[in-house]
Amino acid sequence: MAFQPSPSNHNEGNNDQNRRLYNPYQDLQVPIQTLYKLPTSPEFLFQEEAFAQRRSWGENLTYYTGIGYLAGSVTGAGKGLVEGLRASEPGDTAKLRVNRILNASGHTGRRFGNRTGVIGLMYAGLESGMVAVRDRDDVVNSVVAGLGTGALYKAASGPRSAAVAGAIGGVVVGLAVTGKQLLKRYVPI
Repeated sequence: MAFQPSPSNHNEGNNDQNRRLYNPYQDLQVPIQTLYKLPTSPEFLFQEEAFAQRRSWGENLTYYTGIGYLAGSVTGAGKGLVEGLRASEPGDTAKLRVNRILNASGHTGRRFGNRTGVIGLMYAGLESGMVAVRDRDDVVNSVVAGLGTGALYKAASGPRSAAVAGAIGGVVVGLAVTGKQLLKRYVPI
C-alpha cells in the first residue's frame, strides 16, 4: 500500500516546481528511474512554524555558546601567540620557542573561550526567556538580554561593576542589532 498525500494538503501541479528529483539507488547502477520528488524548501509540521523566522531556544543556546567559545578561543590563541613570541629569550632553541608559543596560545585561548562561551550561554538564556515572557521577538529582547548578561557576568565584582558591564552589554548588543539591520537593508545577499 503506497502513501498517497491528501488532496487538501498537496497540489501536484504547483509543487513540481519546488521539488527536486531524487533516486536513492543512483550509486548502485540499478536501472530505476527517479523515484521520489523531494521538496527544496523547508517543511514544517505546523503552519505557525513556517511564519516564525527564529531559532528555537535550544538552537539559540547552542549557537551563541558555540560562537562565543570559538571566537574567544581564536582571539585568546592569537593573544597567546603574541605573548609566547615576546617571552622567548635569545638563547632558546626552536623547539623551546615553539613549545612556549603553543603553551601560551593554548592557555590563553582556553581562558578566553570559556569566558565568552559563558557569556554566550547567559545571553541566549536571557534572550529566549525574554521572548517567552513578552511573546514578541524584537530588538528590546536583545538589548535587555545584553544588559542582563553584562550585569550577571560582573555581579560578583559589585554593583558598580555590574552596572557598567550591563551598560556595555546593552550598547554592544544594540550596535550589533543595528548593524545587522543595516546589512539586511543595504547589502543584497
